[in-house]
Order: sequence, then C-alpha cells, then structure tokens
Amino acid sequence: MKKLLILIIIFFSIFITYNKVSNKEVLDKDNKIKNTEKRAIFISYIELQKYIGNKSSIESKENIDKIINNINNSNFNMILLQVRSFSDAIYKSNYFPYSKAILNNENKEPDYDILKYFIKKSHDKNIEIHAWINPYRISNNNDITKLDNITASKYINTNNIGITDKGIYYNPASSKVQKLIINGIEEIINNYDIDGIHFDDYFYPSNDIDNDNYNEYIKDNNISKEDYHLLMVNNLVEKVHKLTKKNNIVFGISPEGNINNNYNKNYADVKKWAGEDLYVDYLMPQIYYGFNNEVQPFYDVVNTWNELTKKSNVKIIPALALYKSGEKDNYAKSGIDEWILNDNILMRQIITSRNLDSYEGFSIFRYDSMFSESIKSETVLNEIKNIKKITK
Repeated sequence: MKKLLILIIIFFSIFITYNKVSNKEVLDKDNKIKNTEKRAIFISYIELQKYIGNKSSIESKENIDKIINNINNSNFNMILLQVRSFSDAIYKSNYFPYSKAILNNENKEPDYDILKYFIKKSHDKNIEIHAWINPYRISNNNDITKLDNITASKYINTNNIGITDKGIYYNPASSKVQKLIINGIEEIINNYDIDGIHFDDYFYPSNDIDNDNYNEYIKDNNISKEDYHLLMVNNLVEKVHKLTKKNNIVFGISPEGNINNNYNKNYADVKKWAGEDLYVDYLMPQIYYGFNNEVQPFYDVVNTWNELTKKSNVKIIPALALYKSGEKDNYAKSGIDEWILNDNILMRQIITSRNLDSYEGFSIFRYDSMFSESIKSETVLNEIKNIKKITK
C-alpha cells in the first residue's frame, strides 16, 4: 500500500510538471507571436482624402488620433501610410507638390505637418510607420492637357514621361526619373523619424514607354526588352535598399500575389528580390485569394512565396484581402462564393502563414475595410471579430 501511494504521488508529480512545461511552451509561443509578429494596416490616399481632406486642422488631427487608437486597440503594430500616390506628397517637399488628398476646398496647404503628426502619434503607441510610395504613377487620367502636377509638368514632351491607356507615368528607364524618386525618398528619411520605405505593386507603365532608352542600351548590350524592363526596376530597387540600409531603416515591396503576372506585365523581378539580400528586407505579396480559389489557391501561393526566400534573409508578410469579405470573387472560378459563405478566411490565412519559415507577419488592405463605421455586413463584422481573436 505504501509503495502504491508513492507511485501515485510520483505519477501526479510528473503529470503536473508536464502540464506546467506544456502550458509554458504555449504561453511562450503566444508571447513570441505577439511580440514579433508584424500586424500591418494600409492607409491609402483614399482614407487620407476622407479623414483629412477638406477638414480643419483640429478635425483632421482628431481623425488621425482615432485612426491610431483603432489600430492600437486591435493590437496592430504597423502602418503603411501612403505619402506619395501621384507624384505628390502629404508633407512639404522640395520635389513634389502637396497631395490633393489632403488639401481643402480652396486648395490651401495644411497648417500642420501631417506626416510628422502621424509618426508621433504612432510611435507614442509603439506602432511602426512606413512611408508608402507609388514611384511611377503621375495621374490616372491620360489627358496631358489636364496635368497640373508642377513636378511632372517639367518633364512634358521628354522621354521621362509616358502617356498610357492607364494614365500618365514616369519612365522607369530614365536616369532623371530614378534620381527624382531617390531624392524624394532621401528627403523623407532625412526629415522624418520614419521606420521604413514601402513600394506597392506599381506597374511598368507600358512596353514602349522606354523605347528610346532601350534602343540606345542595346547598341552595346544584348538584352531582350522584357529583361531590360526588369533591369531598370531592379536598378531602382537596389538603390532604395542601399539608401535605407545606410540609414538603418527597412525597405519592403508589396508585389502582386500572382508571381507570373509580376514578370508578364509588371516587370517586377520578385524571384531575385526574394532570393537575394540586395533588394528588400521584406516582401508583402498581395495574396488576395481564398483557399478555394481555383486558379490561385491561398495555401499554394503563400507557400510558393515562402520557398523563394529559402536562400536569403528576406521576410514574408502576406497582404490579405479583407475587402473581399462578403463579396463574390469573380476570378476564382469554382471558388466564386467562398468569401460569401465563410467569415473566418483571414483568420485561417493568418494561422496558416504563421507556419512559414520566412514569416514575419501579415497586413490588411485597407484601413476602412476593417474600421469604417459604415460596415453593416454580418459576414464582414464576423470576419473582423475572428481576426481579433488571434491578435490579442
């Protein structure tokens, strides 16, 4: 009987010890996720126009405070703030005019530094803020007679600008354009306590925007037009990365989730960026697909991106499409109704992504998709609740 009692005591001691270790491991894992996981939100010029444009400085500051508080209260820790969307700036710049998104009805300049205020309020809550830039886009309107951007106007009738079906863009092959973009980024870094620089899924404007540059280049080099496009973008990306490294901040790009499209139409050399340490610190592929997407299923796509980084230190931060919640996904073929029938897709995508070797976090496109007061759909509201369950 005494031996039996001793065995029982030993058994319970082992059981209790095991549970303590097991619970500690779970706690450690949860804390590690909470402390290291990037949880990012895109704030676009559309939100800036809504919450800052045509507002008094008092009202716009109150709106920024609310934005930051919403993000912080949901345990997000990173903002991708669009500071340049159309060869413009939401801050006073020596290179670019003020963004129309932040001007009032009389086109008056803001009476406070919006970017500085965003950064201070974010840092007060331990939230990183990255300056999101669209480097090439000037206008979505291709009528050159309506172009009133004072920076872009200097390049009219030169090969530094191209007019396309999609709008007016800078020529990526122009050395003057590359210098303008670099100078603009350096200005931000020098004047603001920014945590990172971010490019979106900018498109190479057109196949013929750089014809003159290409014809000159192939006099001494044997290269296809497609590879030339990739080279021109890579040159800019590498320069930006060197600049950010010099200033101890990070640089990331948010390319299209479909890897083939990056090569076939965007001329974004994502395999090189992911596989080497010379171009970016993180990639934020826009994996705006559901699990049942017949063409680009989320699980396969996110794992393919992860595989690209096997030989580098580049991190993966998948960008996720909350804006699709409750909507038909018309390009998903048999998965067309997935976002209508399910309200936990993003939660499952985040959990899936956390198993990636190169995982550093996730991002949501965009702020209003998660925090707009006009959200009424039960599917969307439940999707948001499920996201918050795993970001406590």
